[in-house]
Amino acid sequence: MPYINIKVTDEQVTMKQKQQLIEGTTQLLVDILNKDPQTTHVVIEEIALGNWGHNGKQYLGTKTNRNEK
Repeated sequence: MPYINIKVTDEQVTMKQKQQLIEGTTQLLVDILNKDPQTTHVVIEEIALGNWGHNGKQYLGTKTNRNEK
């Protein structure tokens, strides 16, 4: 039973985008690993930007102003 956990920043990911992520990720496992989509689970976690960091720095605000200061 494959379990996929997708973590994205909390920046208004739409339900349609989430559905596309779930469908695409499931299909990827079917195509590459020959997994059964009936037993494939996908979880999407939205992480607040303040709880996300990269290159030793905490993201601040939105993508347009993160890492300023």
